[in-house]
Amino acid sequence: MQTCMQRAGSPVVVAVLVLTWGVAVQAQSTAASGGKFRGDAVQTWVTLTDQSKLLAPQEGVIFSGKLPLPLNIDVDVGKRYQEIVGFGANISDASAWLIQNRMNAQQRQALMADLFGKPPGIGLSFTRLTIGAADFSRSHYTLDDVAAGQTDYPLAKFSIAPLRADVLPVVKSALAINPKLRVMASPWSAPAWMKSNDSLIQGTLRPQAYGAFSQYLEKFADAMEAEGVPLYALTVQNEPHFEPKDYPGMRLESAVRAKLIGEHLGPLLAKRDKPVRILDWDHNWDEPQAPLQVLADPQARPYVAGVAWHCYAGDVAVQSMVHDAHPDKETYLTECSGGEWKPHWGETLPWYMRNLIIGTTRGWAKGVLLWNIALDENHGPHNGGCSDCRGVVTINSKTGEVTRNLDYYALAHASRFVRPGAHRIESTTGVDQLETVAFQNADDNSIALIVLNSASNSRRFSVRLGDHTFEHTMPGASVATFVWQAPH
Repeated sequence: MQTCMQRAGSPVVVAVLVLTWGVAVQAQSTAASGGKFRGDAVQTWVTLTDQSKLLAPQEGVIFSGKLPLPLNIDVDVGKRYQEIVGFGANISDASAWLIQNRMNAQQRQALMADLFGKPPGIGLSFTRLTIGAADFSRSHYTLDDVAAGQTDYPLAKFSIAPLRADVLPVVKSALAINPKLRVMASPWSAPAWMKSNDSLIQGTLRPQAYGAFSQYLEKFADAMEAEGVPLYALTVQNEPHFEPKDYPGMRLESAVRAKLIGEHLGPLLAKRDKPVRILDWDHNWDEPQAPLQVLADPQARPYVAGVAWHCYAGDVAVQSMVHDAHPDKETYLTECSGGEWKPHWGETLPWYMRNLIIGTTRGWAKGVLLWNIALDENHGPHNGGCSDCRGVVTINSKTGEVTRNLDYYALAHASRFVRPGAHRIESTTGVDQLETVAFQNADDNSIALIVLNSASNSRRFSVRLGDHTFEHTMPGASVATFVWQAPH
């Protein structure tokens, strides 16, 4: 991560409600035009920012054919947008080490089932690995390190051995629980012998190493596939416009990334039986011109599947701007971390929902990833970089006890109810400070609607699908998720 600064709103109460009712429909078009509702009571779960209720079941409401209220949200299944890959977090070296070495077998099994399993698990279905060390690694390394002054252009010493003790067991466990889990990966640095300064820290890639670095990434994809962990996507560099001073990093300007992808990595990966997506950028919202420059390159563009974003600077709105310029390219949020700089639930959880859940997906994101899936009580282990970052969960390094952080609940609001293969669908947003995003699941046609009330006071509104509505009152500055179930 580039910086530990994050914007957030004012203290609030956050409510998450999940509702289910039966709809007698013959097809999706029937549901869109009205269908016949049985009037079932809905099931409701709620989370409050004072933490007195965390996804707790509540009394529901009844659906009817009433006319909509003046303040109304329309949901239209007839207007479909991007397909959803999923929501999740990075399985960093630190996260994997904690899960493998600071939990007993029973604790580990329970946590993995909770994170990646079906309800009552939260169903995370997207993750990211580091190719070599990041700041959240216990040592600085790559997968082809040699003695100072030596090189290894044939990559004879390439090995994924550093992943075997912790990362591979954790990822394989997650895949066993959720076979639909998509795995992407990003390098923080090329091996030092490929770089201008012969160091993992700072520097850039030597031009004569473009081919070797591309083969290095291909060998990683091949090795992971051989282990039963196929890669869905990779980026050529994490945060390519940032050179951290105390952990691995590497500057790769847009022209360099375009040449690397267009002349080397793209053609190489395209020859694989199972091609791996190449995502450009993997950095903040504040420099949209950087991925646009790569996408403007005629050689690189055919090999770039999409753009990966981080949350630490800029505005989520640029995702839509870049998508509008290149509507055939995919969009992902691949990193965002919370931390002690914004520890308060009332301030930060709504920011997450507004920007990382609603904002990113309305901005065409197919997948949303937070940073470390787990850290310990001391915000580590780490080796340089952020000293006060927060994991999705905190694992006590002495007892193995798990604390579910606000990041966990932000993800759960979406991941538990929006499954891989869902599509974002149309919903009214921005009316009287109600912000929304809606999805329809592919397996059972269920619809998940997430609503944020940004106002300081309560709002009573209706939700209309075709000719049928339900009514709900949301407290000021709260967020709700509504899910209704249609039969196959």
